[in-house]
Amino acid sequence: MRPLAVVGNVNIDLILGPAAPWPKAGTEIIVDHDELRVGGAAGNSALAWEGLGVEFEIAANVGNDQFGRWLTEAFGKRSAKWPVRPEQTTLSVGITHPDGERTFFTTRGHLPRLSLSDVFAVLDGTTLSGGFVLLCGSFLTEDLTREYDAFFDWADKHQIAIALDTGWPLDGWTNENCEATRNWLSRCAIALLNEVESTTLTGLDDPVEAGTEIRSHMPEGAIVVVKRGPDGALAIGADGQCIAAAAPLVTVVDTIGAGDVFNAGFLAALAQEKPLADCLRAGTAVASRAISTLPRNYGGPSTSEEPAR
Repeated sequence: MRPLAVVGNVNIDLILGPAAPWPKAGTEIIVDHDELRVGGAAGNSALAWEGLGVEFEIAANVGNDQFGRWLTEAFGKRSAKWPVRPEQTTLSVGITHPDGERTFFTTRGHLPRLSLSDVFAVLDGTTLSGGFVLLCGSFLTEDLTREYDAFFDWADKHQIAIALDTGWPLDGWTNENCEATRNWLSRCAIALLNEVESTTLTGLDDPVEAGTEIRSHMPEGAIVVVKRGPDGALAIGADGQCIAAAAPLVTVVDTIGAGDVFNAGFLAALAQEKPLADCLRAGTAVASRAISTLPRNYGGPSTSEEPAR
């Protein structure tokens, strides 16, 4: 299996819900479910890899508080070289709704201060040579994002394929954010975007056309994945052909981190050099299981088992 690593945002998620209707200001409601867990795109993907029994490395940082200590304990030896920032740890409170969707309230916290030197303190280019690095949270890790060119140079030097999932910009898909994303993708081997991100980035309504357009600006042999939620996922492969995978029908508990879990399942299969269609099926299967189980279950070391219905 080719080496795997993830770089980016790890924070605390406090999940509450379901809440319906949205409460009026000054009132209080009781919800049935609460869960404090590792969050952030990088954190969600890492938890999925751990649940699948996949070996990986993770480069992140934490704040100087009890939440930061809790995060480092959650990742054990993998967090031994994570820097501790003088800021509070970033906290996201996610309110779930009966349809499985959610609303987030997030503090800035420590995430903007993740830097390239922090990443290099954890990752070894020689060890990861020939593997994949999942790069997440581009619009949250301000210090690192400013150094993306140097990060891409390092990856090229060590023949490491970068899989990019930018996440949603806090100020929306402005022209500046679209241009920045296109520039980053021009240095990446894999794009992992959801349907709204893909169509907004390209201005094309059709996800296949959007994926094809994105791939035209990426290096030769690049793969573009468009995640479509309950409609599964599609990919434009190195040959330019579109491959699609349907998502299993499940009863949704909450969709928080579904795309991040998909990324983990997809890349785990790709690292095993499975065909692209199998990678899509692995991603959708793992994500579907995760969003339909409580506590979350990723299917264990084997992804062949069907998600719970």
